[in-house]
Amino acid sequence: MRIQIHILLLLLLIACTALAQEAAPRPNTKPLPADPNKFALVITGISGEEGYAKTFGAATKRLHTALTAQLGFAEEQTFVLTEKPEGKQQRATAENVRQVLVMLRNTLKPGQQLFVFFIGHGTFDAQLKLAKFNLVGPDLSATDYAQLFNALPSQRIVIVNAASASGEFIKPLSAAGRVVITATRSGMEQNATRFMDPFIKAIETVGNSEADADKSGRVSVLEAFEYAAKLVAKSFEAKGTLVTEHSLIDDDGNGEGHALGDAAEGAYAKTIYFDSLPQQQAGGDAVLAKLFEEKLRLEGDVERYKLQKKTLSEDVFYDGLEKQLIELAKVSKEIRTKQREVNR
Repeated sequence: MRIQIHILLLLLLIACTALAQEAAPRPNTKPLPADPNKFALVITGISGEEGYAKTFGAATKRLHTALTAQLGFAEEQTFVLTEKPEGKQQRATAENVRQVLVMLRNTLKPGQQLFVFFIGHGTFDAQLKLAKFNLVGPDLSATDYAQLFNALPSQRIVIVNAASASGEFIKPLSAAGRVVITATRSGMEQNATRFMDPFIKAIETVGNSEADADKSGRVSVLEAFEYAAKLVAKSFEAKGTLVTEHSLIDDDGNGEGHALGDAAEGAYAKTIYFDSLPQQQAGGDAVLAKLFEEKLRLEGDVERYKLQKKTLSEDVFYDGLEKQLIELAKVSKEIRTKQREVNR
């Protein structure tokens, strides 16, 4: 059985290498439309003082530009709530947050991807064990957000909470299919955080060579997390000051965040990207774009399945893995066949 698995993995590696070569961008290709399967929600909370207002405002603008101008997010599927809204932005109130997420509940389809970003301050009441993100007016708690996210038809959600005390959001927001990233490891780390600035830096240039650790030409959610965590650590080290934030990531739905360099997390997050490579690879062909999306979905399924190895018997695990790899190989073959048709 293991020999068969190794052979399948080798064949898939060869197939993926061929796909990468065949999918190289062709010259004079028209700009591709935004990816209809991606949505983004940026929530920038109350600043409290002018300095933070400028910092949060600048981060929001950079993030929005990166998403819509670089990473293939449609303007109409990118929602921004801020303290002082401009243009089509909305005020960051609890009511508006709820309204947007209710709208997404009626808009999102199973399998579509949602990215949620929190920029601002957070609080944690240790006695009540209550974590909140500071909005304009009444705040919403981590439990409130969990209920709103649980109601969405797609659970492919990446949540990046860069607020202070954000570590307390991991357990309530953790679920299968989700990636939860926080700037702090607990609610007791309540200083203003530095995490969002390097995180945006990781993704605002497609294929950022510094953040792209595996040199694939893309930056995954895991790579963006690792890049930001490293830069935050270096910033404290450079000034010789006490480290007041320790970022965490949870991508296996167990409610336990892990720090940079912990091999226990990241298998799923490394298969999720901010860009829209499937559309770029498809060269505008709708059928091919769906096949590439399916390939990415299956790759994510394989990585999530591997996390179950310790809970299954060896035979059951490898039987299941073989079935998933065969499905992935079939889709890879379909892609190669379709690519040849498109490129004729």
